[in-house]
Amino acid sequence: MARIELSNLAHSYRDQASGEGDYAVKPTDHIWEDGVAYALLGPSGCGKTTLLNIMSGLLKPTAGKVLFDGRDVTDLPTEERNIAQVFQFPVVYDTMTVFDNLAFPLRNRRIPETEIRNRVAEIAEILDLASCLRHRAGGLASDARQKISLGRGLVRTDVSAILFDEPLTVIDTHLKNSLRRKLEEVHRESRLTLIYVTHDQTEALTFADRVVVMHGGEIVQVDTPQALFERPAHTFVGHFVGSPGMNFVDCEVDGDSAVVDGHRIRLAADTPADNGSIGASLELGIRPEFLEVVFDRPEHGVPARITRVDDLGSSKIVTTTVGADTLTVRLAEGAEISDEACWLVFPPERSLLYRDSRLCRKPQAGRQR
Repeated sequence: MARIELSNLAHSYRDQASGEGDYAVKPTDHIWEDGVAYALLGPSGCGKTTLLNIMSGLLKPTAGKVLFDGRDVTDLPTEERNIAQVFQFPVVYDTMTVFDNLAFPLRNRRIPETEIRNRVAEIAEILDLASCLRHRAGGLASDARQKISLGRGLVRTDVSAILFDEPLTVIDTHLKNSLRRKLEEVHRESRLTLIYVTHDQTEALTFADRVVVMHGGEIVQVDTPQALFERPAHTFVGHFVGSPGMNFVDCEVDGDSAVVDGHRIRLAADTPADNGSIGASLELGIRPEFLEVVFDRPEHGVPARITRVDDLGSSKIVTTTVGADTLTVRLAEGAEISDEACWLVFPPERSLLYRDSRLCRKPQAGRQR
């Protein structure tokens, strides 16, 4: 296992990069702590796989360094980094049995055969492959083949880290959930450093101790699943994590309040007094789950109009308008909607201010960026 550090790392696929837009991974400093399960989350094309391939040694960065436990491995090939990588599409040896596929990485390292048998049996049990260990891999379905690929990554106990590049894409939803739980079990038992690349927020939030969110080649937030939901550090995180995504409306700031359509909305207590509003784009952000809809005028509320109600069975998604802005509210299934005219109540602790897409907040000592 290893602590992986990216130091001033950047990568461009162009021969000469002239600006930020030319970089698949923009200059970044980041640390993957030893023994932590990470999800690297973001949409297609945001730089996730590029970053993963740089860490594994399949790609040399344009600039910066990769360090394993303080040792510079930037110029080392993959086989000298002690990394296991599992790809989106299964990589298996069709003519070998399942047992021999799983044993292959261990035999390459001249592990004693007794130890190999024990370790293969252990991983096969975890991945529900024990019944087909003597079958040839070439005759198995795609989900079983991907489990073999996962097993080849997990079978070694001496790796610095295991990197997963969207490994469950070809697997059906039910089995996805099962395998994700298996990976969680393996992590709890082994405390290996796991980095799991995905574009699926459900996979990321249910698997990882910490989620690294990428957008446009940049790491925009590293946090727990709860923090990503409750306090997105970037408007992209607010849009991307959660369904429906976070509400954002343009605003002005007056003292401790945002002003939307002429109405004052108290901001979270940790919003800095100096918010640098001159020349900046300011937005008020709040999750649909945290907005309240009332039909009797409250002491502090913003008049709104309901334009649509979608009943999801377990909850209702209510679309409202405030002036020219549209805001979404998630209500409990039993909530009664008595009129189109309503008021929206913004709990101050949930009402967040964003300046040029980034959360305005007072600095917190020791917080990872």
